[in-house]
Amino acid sequence: MKFITKQNLDISNSRLVVADFHIHSPYSRAVSKKMTLENINLWCQKKGIKVIGTSDFTHPRWLIEIKEKLEPAEPGLYKLKGVVSEVRFILTTEISSIYSQGRKTRRIHNLIFAPDLSIVEKINSELIRRKCNLLSDGRPIVGLSSLEILKIVLEIDNNCILIPSHIWTPWFSVFGSMSGFNSIEECFGDYTKYIFAVETGLSSDPSANWRLSQLDKVALISNSDSHSLQKIGREANIFDTKLSYQGIIEAIKSGSPNQRKLVLNQYKSTFVATIEYFPQEGKYHYDGHRLCQVVFSPEETKKHNGVCPECGKSLTIGVMNRVEQLTDNHNIKIKNKGNFHSCDGYVPYYNLVSFDKIIAEAFGVRAESKKVQEEYEKFIKIFGNELKILLEIPIKEIYSINEKIAKGIDIMRKGELDIKPGYDGEYGKISIFSGKGMTKIEK
Repeated sequence: MKFITKQNLDISNSRLVVADFHIHSPYSRAVSKKMTLENINLWCQKKGIKVIGTSDFTHPRWLIEIKEKLEPAEPGLYKLKGVVSEVRFILTTEISSIYSQGRKTRRIHNLIFAPDLSIVEKINSELIRRKCNLLSDGRPIVGLSSLEILKIVLEIDNNCILIPSHIWTPWFSVFGSMSGFNSIEECFGDYTKYIFAVETGLSSDPSANWRLSQLDKVALISNSDSHSLQKIGREANIFDTKLSYQGIIEAIKSGSPNQRKLVLNQYKSTFVATIEYFPQEGKYHYDGHRLCQVVFSPEETKKHNGVCPECGKSLTIGVMNRVEQLTDNHNIKIKNKGNFHSCDGYVPYYNLVSFDKIIAEAFGVRAESKKVQEEYEKFIKIFGNELKILLEIPIKEIYSINEKIAKGIDIMRKGELDIKPGYDGEYGKISIFSGKGMTKIEK
């Protein structure tokens, strides 16, 4: 079994599992009411996602739906009842912890995995016993520390895992500029040994995280954190494994750079690659002040002493600034081939733009428009799923259906996009057909 070392990927390989562990249900605030289990299952098929997190298993009403609509499949995985589908659900939830530590208010989000529904019920019961209001939101806010949450789930079942969510987000993460720590150890203490993976989030890609030697101890996973059906799989993980809860956990563990040299001998499952946003598109990539429309690189922020020049208030310090602050590994040698990036000893990754955005820019309309939806469905019917279209289908085949969409995908695969970085809660702006990548198409 070999790791992927090239740009082209056979997403149809029967052992390849594309997984998105972090989404949200309609019981979380600001989430589409269309995020039902039935619709999630359907859109996973369109996207090419084989394993999807249930999300929000701490919410009592959502848990009722999970029990009613899902049934056991492979060990530790579930499938939708009464539907022929290869999509599998894995039991996950995100918990928001707000607490005081080190004379500072901490706001940390953590992703929890559980191996079966009986364990989920025990976790929920213990949280309720500790006065947590699980009905308040699909992603409940609790007054327990990250360490306490980890202890709770491990004491209930040591097959549970905790993965810190979107670790660089300013307001709610383990490394966040507004409420985070400078190391995983500061957050989890002696229990750090049980943290074997972290979620990089939309505003950073793996290469930024490779610059921190402390993260060589953990695998880097990527998930969509989707609040709507169309955004499922915008970030995801690719594994070579048999389907099971333990197989997936083993595959995640194999992604740790400190373990990766041993992986061929030690693991039957491996971490192949991650699927990433272009990180500049993330809404906290750079520093800035949204109300004044001020956006700065870390260097510009330093020149202005972290202060908005328009109003004199503090800037929201974004992901790349925090990465700069904590970087201690300056010798990373990244091999770039278009939108595919690798480095010896690390899990490689692809930067992608979602297919509906490419169609929308090709037609000059909004991604939500009927025209885009119709064209999207046409392509899915022809080629199977979105990830196959973005990663695998030859450009000449796409060109035969629509020339400009083919050109957009070609530009994306070459990484020749123009992007205005996101900042202070504002998503970055991607421009595909801006001139930079408008060379003759390679059919």
